[in-house]
Amino acid sequence: MTSKKLVNTVAGCADEALAGLVACNPNLQLLHGHRVALRSDLDSLKGRVALLSGGGSGHEPAHAGFIGKGMLTGVIAGAVFTSPAVGSILAAIRAVAQAGTVGTLLIVKNYTGDRLNFGLAREQARAEGIPVEMVVIGDDSAFTVLKKAGRRGLCGTVLIHKVAGALAEAGMGLEEITNRVSVVAKAMGTLGVSLSSCSVPGSKPTFELSPDEVELGLGIHGEAGVRRIKMASANEIVTLMLDHMTASSSVSRVPVQSGSSVVLMVNNLGGLSCLELGIIADAAVHTLEGRGVKIARALVGTFMTALEMPGISLTLLLVDEPLLKLIDAETTASAWPNVAKVSVTGRKRSRAAPAEPLEAPVSTVAGGLTSKRVVLVLERVCTTLLGLEEHLNALDRAAGDGDCGTTHSRAARAIQGWLKEGPPPASPAQLLSKLSLLLLEKMGGSSGALYGLFLTAAAQPLKAKTDLPAWCAAMDAGLEAMQKYGKAAPGDRTMLDSLWAAGQELQAWKSPGANLLQVLTKAVQSAEAAAEATKNMEAGAGRASYISSARLDQPDPGAVAVAAVLRAILEALQGQGV
Repeated sequence: MTSKKLVNTVAGCADEALAGLVACNPNLQLLHGHRVALRSDLDSLKGRVALLSGGGSGHEPAHAGFIGKGMLTGVIAGAVFTSPAVGSILAAIRAVAQAGTVGTLLIVKNYTGDRLNFGLAREQARAEGIPVEMVVIGDDSAFTVLKKAGRRGLCGTVLIHKVAGALAEAGMGLEEITNRVSVVAKAMGTLGVSLSSCSVPGSKPTFELSPDEVELGLGIHGEAGVRRIKMASANEIVTLMLDHMTASSSVSRVPVQSGSSVVLMVNNLGGLSCLELGIIADAAVHTLEGRGVKIARALVGTFMTALEMPGISLTLLLVDEPLLKLIDAETTASAWPNVAKVSVTGRKRSRAAPAEPLEAPVSTVAGGLTSKRVVLVLERVCTTLLGLEEHLNALDRAAGDGDCGTTHSRAARAIQGWLKEGPPPASPAQLLSKLSLLLLEKMGGSSGALYGLFLTAAAQPLKAKTDLPAWCAAMDAGLEAMQKYGKAAPGDRTMLDSLWAAGQELQAWKSPGANLLQVLTKAVQSAEAAAEATKNMEAGAGRASYISSARLDQPDPGAVAVAAVLRAILEALQGQGV
């Protein structure tokens, strides 16, 4: 089956991709009649060396993304994974020569088609009297024995673009630039690994992998690698890659050892998520530093791809201070990252977390709670929630991901563990604040955040007073915070419906002589009625709001959980004869 691609036509995709880049970048121009992109300020390069590179399309942002002051002068693009035409390469050489440049360096990846076509164009240009040199980059560290074709050109080529561009910008001559980059090219290596293949527009994937396989040492044209390995953790794969790249027995090794200073490139081959890229980068940095390697610079991103291939390549370039200055030199190339001009190794990567604010002295105002009473109430709540786990999960499966009961059970177990550590605070404000922090950290999900909001806000009115009107004010403050940040309102079929109904009954606590248990009993009954009523409501907030109301014929699990918590509190207090 042919893979899907967002293209207009297979035949025109390379031209349109390059045209799209130029259309969005005023610093680039197309060479009419050719698949060639050039700096739009070409005439400003009079008296300097021009740098041309390129190859097959499908490696974006390479190579046209690296055109700019301080990098490439222009790029010649072929069809997808196909070397560009000799005529277009020659036209690009002529264009930069006519602009007054004093010579052209062709930077070519080591593939047969690229060597042949760029080489032929060079010979024709030299026959016309144009000074042209060519360096062929082979940075592949996959092969352990010598191949007649040599090492393939991979992502390390981008570093050569950068070094050559800095030298050309500094006014260095063609021969010296050629010699300098030829030396640099021998001091680097690249190795790729992929979770699956890619597919050329209009074609099937180039190879197949089983679910537990990973391809090691592959190129950038969808070709298979040197061997297949079993799927493993990111740390294990990075370790294997670095071992392979630096093995002393390998002819394509990059000679990195303890004490070496390197530039590290972590390159997305096209289809890897940024999440995975960050994990790979972290593993590479820590593994190299663990071996005594100094990482002078780290470049992480998408530099040279193989279409949508979900994989990465690692490049190591041995550097000294003069070479680092060339890597750090300014460039206007759109795809070159904004890299900090300082060493990665040796930098402090974390700072101490702010100290928790000192707790206020325990309140001595009337209405403080006894630890025994608090423990009994919380234990009753926890037992209730643990018993409801499967019921709440079943209710949640109709409109959510079926984890409401699991989330509340996680909260219950966290509270039980906390109670074992010591007596809870007697101050109501401190008690609610502690519970808030515990649920925010341990409960998870939107429920954890909502309970945390509610308890944090509810604790504030209880700092000064702890009488019944203060507890009513605490309920009001919690409800206000939930509505402000959760965006739910009464009637939206959420946990707020039960809390709101209870809160309306608790207003009676503001009246002089109000009875705690009588009012709380009515509040619990109202909460339970509200929870049951949610099954007839149209969901206006939360995950259930995305589900057709025709499928929602059960009460909201969050509202049921709230009502159960309030019932547990009431029964615990009744059992203590409050």
